[in-house]
Amino acid sequence: MRLLLLACLRARTGNATTAARIQNHLHAAGHICVLKDAFMYESQTEIANLISTDKFDGALAIHLYKGGRLLQGSRIPFGIIFGGTDVNEDVKCEEKHRVMGAVLEEARFAVAFTVKMKELAAAEWPDARKKIYVQTQGIKTTPKETFDWYRFLQNADWHRKEPSIHLGIIGPAVDPLFTSEVKEKVKRAPGVHLLQEMPQDDLHAAMKRCFAVVNSSISEGMSAAILEAMDLNIPVLARNIPGNAAIIKHKETGLLFSNPQEFVVLSKSLMNDPIMEKEIVTRAKDYMKKHHSWESERKAYENLVRRLQ
Repeated sequence: MRLLLLACLRARTGNATTAARIQNHLHAAGHICVLKDAFMYESQTEIANLISTDKFDGALAIHLYKGGRLLQGSRIPFGIIFGGTDVNEDVKCEEKHRVMGAVLEEARFAVAFTVKMKELAAAEWPDARKKIYVQTQGIKTTPKETFDWYRFLQNADWHRKEPSIHLGIIGPAVDPLFTSEVKEKVKRAPGVHLLQEMPQDDLHAAMKRCFAVVNSSISEGMSAAILEAMDLNIPVLARNIPGNAAIIKHKETGLLFSNPQEFVVLSKSLMNDPIMEKEIVTRAKDYMKKHHSWESERKAYENLVRRLQ
């Protein structure tokens, strides 16, 4: 099949990484899968023209609203992969809720990363429950062997600080206003460093040299960064929100915090208790092997795409 995959493809974001991984799975199954950035299209007509011109047989969209709305009324069969903010945040907007319900009604299937995400979607659109499948993200980390950690530290200006605790914030500037606010706060926060995004293999190499990975998101579908840290044997400290709590069992496979004070207490306890750190890392790695197999994810998408034939 010739498949269109719509997603928000801002470089080196979770959505882009997930989309590339799914594309890889579908190519391995013998399909042609073409990635297109949903932000580049404004209307269903544009997508309809694209489908007609490029002769697509089926389509997938990551995010029920951002990608899915563009496929509404499509002449080809399509499936949806929930992003997280669609089910967690966009449902609160009446118009987006209506559009997403209509898209879900037309979709052949929908994928939720967690049971919790499926239940949230099914509560909003009960008639769609039977077409929602739970498929966790499959992770395969590839840390770059030649990554120069010391040069990385110098670029981050860490060499000018005392060798104590530092926080590195790495990623693309998705929201310009929020980014400017963060930059101003970082200037007044010694030991906090705002760093640009980097290739995934460099990022994995940098993560391996860190004491812990922190996820402070207020909304998540399923954080690939958390799963990658688990796979790399790095402890995770994450905000206690449904998306994170779905993959982290507190003090078993990671640590969950609800406020800055709790974050500091838990961080110190992790630093001062190497036995607890080792146990968390070991259990997290076992969890990854059992629930986030890259091979299992590949097989699942190969099977789901058959529903578009």
